[in-house]
Amino acid sequence: DSLKKLASLSQDVTFAQEFISRNGLKQIFSIVEEGNDAGEMLAHTLKAFTELMEHDFVSWENLSTVFIKKIVSYVNMNAVDASIQQLSLSILENMVPTSRLLFEVVKKEVTLDRLLTHLQATNAQLQLKAMALLIALLLSATDTERRDMIDYLREKNIRQFIHKNIIHSSEPLGDEMAHYLYVLQSVSLNLCEHRMKMSMDPYSQEQRDLLQSLRQTAFESESEVSVGTFSTERRRSLCAKEFRKLGFMNNSNPAEDLRRTPPGLLALDNMVYFSRNTPSAYSRFVLENSSREDKHECPFARSSIQLTLILCEILHIGEPCSETAQAFYPMFFGQDHFFEELFCICIQLVNKTWKEMRATQEDFDKVMQVVREQITRTLSLKPTSLELFKTRVNALNYSEILKLRQTERLHQEETLAVPVLELREKLKPELLQLIRQQRLLHLCEGTLFRKISSRRRQDKLWYCRLSPNHKVLHYGDVEEGVQSPPIESLPEKIPVADMKMLLVGKECPHTKEKSSGKQNKDVLELAFSIVHDVEEYCLNFIAPTRYEFCLWTDGLNVLLGKEMTSERTQTDLDVLLSMELKLRLLDLENISIPDDPPPIPKPPSNLNFCYDFSHAEQ
Repeated sequence: DSLKKLASLSQDVTFAQEFISRNGLKQIFSIVEEGNDAGEMLAHTLKAFTELMEHDFVSWENLSTVFIKKIVSYVNMNAVDASIQQLSLSILENMVPTSRLLFEVVKKEVTLDRLLTHLQATNAQLQLKAMALLIALLLSATDTERRDMIDYLREKNIRQFIHKNIIHSSEPLGDEMAHYLYVLQSVSLNLCEHRMKMSMDPYSQEQRDLLQSLRQTAFESESEVSVGTFSTERRRSLCAKEFRKLGFMNNSNPAEDLRRTPPGLLALDNMVYFSRNTPSAYSRFVLENSSREDKHECPFARSSIQLTLILCEILHIGEPCSETAQAFYPMFFGQDHFFEELFCICIQLVNKTWKEMRATQEDFDKVMQVVREQITRTLSLKPTSLELFKTRVNALNYSEILKLRQTERLHQEETLAVPVLELREKLKPELLQLIRQQRLLHLCEGTLFRKISSRRRQDKLWYCRLSPNHKVLHYGDVEEGVQSPPIESLPEKIPVADMKMLLVGKECPHTKEKSSGKQNKDVLELAFSIVHDVEEYCLNFIAPTRYEFCLWTDGLNVLLGKEMTSERTQTDLDVLLSMELKLRLLDLENISIPDDPPPIPKPPSNLNFCYDFSHAEQ
């Protein structure tokens, strides 16, 4: 019972500080190291330990080898209660990022096979904690170790397992699992970064062979006949001609085209993959364009280099993982060689769009811009497989893109006549008041916030809401799954009258505490704090989304009697203004509004036409 109580009390900072200062952790270590207790007692001990370590008073590097071995054994044993395995995995996940030594210990003791066994468990929490440890190991590994780990996971078909049993399971995907899948996708795609940043070496035989293989696959029959019969000079000019047909800008030395990084050698890898895995589509692309008029041919190599660069930008290859993002592509886990296969679909799309636009060489950048739009619009629909992506991206042809652009332009365009602009200004105060009311109502409904510690995303949640009379902010910790707790259940409160100011982004104390080098810009964009009371205490928030961040910072600014500054205010105001204006101008449909008011006519020469009422009265 006392261990159970300890587990719940350890969440409190003051208690934790006192407990640790009185050497309380020693007791916990001895319970775990002696290992006589199992089951519920051990679960409470590990829970208390996790909570105490959360407060960052003690370094993870102080743990004894015996303790670590014991925790590892709980992960590696089969006949252990799932709750103990979850807590043990969670402890190891926290240990891994803190030092290289601990990373090596955990990596050696807990094999990837063991983690995969836990991943396949039916217990969703155990699955989540195993995934968390796997991701922590991947993020702390060196580039070579990471590559080896990803290759091993690929051998073990983890991708197929995730696609079938996690993404397409009957249970909805939680935020945390979505984040881990995003990181796994990001880490896997970032393995391409090495080739992306390496430019072509004209003296490397291997790279020159790859380049020649492109030419030979496309013009095989023509080349074989001619190679034997022509002189070196003639052969060189023939190669140059064939490289020009392939769409290289520098046809006498095509390696020059691949010197630019990014996309570097990644573009060459993609072209070779396309030519080897879909030779018929490759030959069709090259031969079809080499028989077109010079101006209208679609340059294969130039398009491939630019397309590889576009795909690297869209998929954020070479960028560090975000700490909070959850935007993974389900189709990534539905396909081996995802990046190369995506390229094969998109390079054929380039050719299709080129023909639809009847483009010439001068239009190259325009075509690539349209292709980028086709890809990003299709990816935003989150297709579940590459086949579905292919169908949708091909359906989104050039005329569809033009229609979409046209409708978007019509939505953006508003009548800019002077009278309309004056009417806009008149309507603004009324609509701003409406936005203020909406913001305060949102604060009254309240929002669920996550606590993020310096080491990792946390499971702890807390809720904050404004009282209906707009006088007091109520907040307090809540359990997972609670949607909107009543005000009475939130113990802490701050009177609005005591609020001094609002801090956002880098000014917040909880973003300054962390090591600024690794500080992720995602968290910076969502962080805000309220300074309150005479002592200038701070209540720190990390908003779940940018939308929530805007609504909360606006609402707090309204309470402080300041202007609403978020970008959301501007967009909301624009939407309301455009709707109000459209309603007001309905009667003026198809009537052109003059910029200047019509001139006032001169007064008449005499006013004798006025009706004389005096006679009528008599």
